[in-house]
Amino acid sequence: MAGVNAMEKKLAEYKCDTNEAICLKLVRFPEDLEDDGTTFHPEYSHQLYGDDEVAFGYKGLQIQLYYSAGNLSTLFKVKYSSKVTEKFDCVEADDVEVKIRDIIPAGFSCSTDDFVSRLEKEANFRPFGNLLHTYKVHNEEAGELTYQICKVDMACPGFQEYHGRLQTFLMWFIETASFIDADDDRWDFFLVFEKYNKDGETLYATVGYMTVYNYYVYPDKTRPRVSQMLVLPPFQGEGHGAQLLEAVHRFYCTLPKVQDITAEDPSESYVKLRDFVLAKLCRALPSFAPDKLQLGFSEVMVKEAQDTLKINKKHARRVYEILRLKATDMADEAKARDYRLDVKRRLFGPYKKNQRELTKMMKCLRPEELVSHIRHIDTDVQHQELEKSYQEVLDEYRRIIERLASQA
Repeated sequence: MAGVNAMEKKLAEYKCDTNEAICLKLVRFPEDLEDDGTTFHPEYSHQLYGDDEVAFGYKGLQIQLYYSAGNLSTLFKVKYSSKVTEKFDCVEADDVEVKIRDIIPAGFSCSTDDFVSRLEKEANFRPFGNLLHTYKVHNEEAGELTYQICKVDMACPGFQEYHGRLQTFLMWFIETASFIDADDDRWDFFLVFEKYNKDGETLYATVGYMTVYNYYVYPDKTRPRVSQMLVLPPFQGEGHGAQLLEAVHRFYCTLPKVQDITAEDPSESYVKLRDFVLAKLCRALPSFAPDKLQLGFSEVMVKEAQDTLKINKKHARRVYEILRLKATDMADEAKARDYRLDVKRRLFGPYKKNQRELTKMMKCLRPEELVSHIRHIDTDVQHQELEKSYQEVLDEYRRIIERLASQA
């Protein structure tokens, strides 16, 4: 038994956390290759390495995936200090390389010298597609930086190969990511690039992107649905997501055939970002003026949000609640009460649905089953849950209002 435990302990030393082992870089200068400060790591690696996100068989495992900042030319290398051998009772090390090779397109380099030579060609790289929007962000170290947002499709020369490299980042930063069918011409792509200088030349670095699928809506409309959105980690927290989403909304608002813009299975962070962007856009609409907000949510708001900004009724309602809170003096007891009741009436919708369903069920349930269901919709419990939901919504809205105020 002691021997078995010793062997288990020995083998445990050869387990590596793949989120730590995978090292990612966006390389602008050759010296970035040796700079640990430019390295970032995945949030997820379970799609390649299993739910436990562990690779077995190595000590000091380092899976290097380095990309040139603009064209995303790729360097792929695997390093480790030691590896299990056959002396460990016939155990084998995981093939960590094949899993990476399954997702990165052909043409990557395994030689640092070759990668550096490709890096020298970055001056030839230019953003794909048509320029939609240019904006600036102040950086404490670098000063004022310029960014561009472009729209592109697969017909653009060279883009399909570039996108194959770009989408590999999805596996590390979107929990349920999957690669898209690049042959479907209903996809739109929106890219963000940073302009920077190197030896007196203007170069471009990839910042992030969004994919949008155009669904058909009877009889003659389309519904763009955001599928994936990613700002690469070195650029997160700088406002690029909001700039990208706003630019995409403004683009589709110019197309008469677009009915509204939605998102596929949006994450919590995306919903917060969307709330902020749509509130920023809607506050300029006449029907969302402060004096109109106090009169309650109206069909005029729904129509103007739909016609002008391609915002559906559900999203327009959330924006109304955010902007009404912004325009309401919550220190005034009567105004605060009116606002609270207005929001709670919307939040109470699912509870009313449960009550209607219970009324129907009473006709066919046995007494003991009915008691069980009644417990789930106890009035006091409902009121507590409703108040909790209201307070959570209030906290979310206040954070958005603070962000709106900071950019006023």
